[in-house]
Amino acid sequence: MLSHVIPRPMRGASAGATRQHQESQSGRMSQFLGTHHNKLDAKGRVSVPAAYRLALRGRAGAPESTGPVSLVLRPSHKHACIEGWPPDAFAALAEPLDRLDMFGEDHEDLSTALYADADLVESDKEGRIVLPDSLVRHAGLTDTVTFMGLGRVFQIWEPAAAEQRRIEARAVTRARGLTLPGAQPPMQVRA
Repeated sequence: MLSHVIPRPMRGASAGATRQHQESQSGRMSQFLGTHHNKLDAKGRVSVPAAYRLALRGRAGAPESTGPVSLVLRPSHKHACIEGWPPDAFAALAEPLDRLDMFGEDHEDLSTALYADADLVESDKEGRIVLPDSLVRHAGLTDTVTFMGLGRVFQIWEPAAAEQRRIEARAVTRARGLTLPGAQPPMQVRA
């Protein structure tokens, strides 16, 4: 969605804060990037990485540095990990789902897979969320977790499994010669 609002420097804001505000408003900061490790405490709380909180706030149109963030957590149906979704991106899944026959088995199965185990969670003021026990068990999490950014969503993994997944994804990408649709292959440099 394009915004018709031109960000203006905030009164008394530093150049860095203004740039971050503009980047968030322009969409550049709304992707989940990188791999981060955080501790999972005995109560099932973990701190969402600061960069991910910034992206969630940017997508929601909220101020970048204050207040809680909301996100949807669900078990991945492909891997033993937890998917983290911005609420607006998760809600957008309803549109293609609504194209299916509402009383058909495909709609029923997909609706169950997407929504039955999903949880809307909100962080506390320190940026911590409580991971539901069922999701902790699904991902095999213990005392440390790995957040992996996937652009529009992120995943929460057991650290060794996350590293294995990253290795596997790189190997499959190379072996199959995967590129982005419309992307030009890199130029070969001759020695």
